[in-house]
Amino acid sequence: MELNYKTSGVDIDLANETKKDMAKEIDNTNKNIINKVGAFASLYEFNFPEIKRPVLVLKTEEPGSKQLLALEHDRVETICQDMIHHLINDCIVMGAKPIAVQDAIICGKLDKDIVLRMVKSISMACRENGCALSGGETSEQPGVLKTGTYVLTSSIVGIVDKEDIIDGSRIQENDTVIGLESSGLHTNGYTLIRKIIAEYPGIQDEMINGKTFLDEVLTPHRCYYNALKDLFPKKIINGLAHITGGGIKENLNRILPPAFNAEIDLSKIRVLPVFQFIKNKARLSDDEMLRTFNMSIGLTAVANRQHAHTIITHLSKYNIPAYEIGVIIKGNKKVLCKGNIKWK
Repeated sequence: MELNYKTSGVDIDLANETKKDMAKEIDNTNKNIINKVGAFASLYEFNFPEIKRPVLVLKTEEPGSKQLLALEHDRVETICQDMIHHLINDCIVMGAKPIAVQDAIICGKLDKDIVLRMVKSISMACRENGCALSGGETSEQPGVLKTGTYVLTSSIVGIVDKEDIIDGSRIQENDTVIGLESSGLHTNGYTLIRKIIAEYPGIQDEMINGKTFLDEVLTPHRCYYNALKDLFPKKIINGLAHITGGGIKENLNRILPPAFNAEIDLSKIRVLPVFQFIKNKARLSDDEMLRTFNMSIGLTAVANRQHAHTIITHLSKYNIPAYEIGVIIKGNKKVLCKGNIKWK
């Protein structure tokens, strides 16, 4: 066999052909993006006259081991939504508007159809949340990754006026903690989920409220931007925490001022059936469930109690159940839990 790059595992012609089709999915309508796919880097014109003191919000994210499970079952589109929704949530909890995303798709062997499905789904998830997929990277690495293996990652740039930043500094004693319901597991705990599936192979087809377990655990991560953005100008939210790995205790504490604790009443959490199912099947303790999963709370909002009704009512218009789960008390930047989870 003749030795060349193609016989070694990398087909440059196929990559170039794929990139031409990918270009059709990149946002060409955003006037701030002033060059096209094919340039060595993306150019984004920084023009926001309505923002007096613009601050950039930067974040990089990947969908974790959920991507392995999703790709095994050809759920390419959902895992791309997961990645972008998680990424945007991390950006907007600062009160920011997401403006541009760059992605990276790394694979052992480039499959044009799969990569194009990924890029289309990533681009759509960006557009649905008011930002642009401005470019990215596709890298074929045979010998590093097995054929059929894909690793996804993405980065975002958001923008917020310095005086409008939501970082928890305005949190005060007696503020209420509002829980925004998750769509399920989101993108955390999947190493454990894959272990449970390996231990109980038939579990994937078991039913939970009319859906298979597999469908439940591959439900895309909920994005909260469209539901929250109109609340930002009202300045009634004092803190936002995205509940990911580590659960409520290890994420809500990240936005607490040094002199305050958050006291969460576990009995108020409306546990989704999928979490009850996982607990029973794997015989997990409440502590393990609370630290591994979001336990039905995808985001927490901290606000003065007088604004709680306004926030909850507004979110209901976007079909996001939200309710009070705790209160801010004096302390030392910890999340304390009282009561017990009400398992059905």
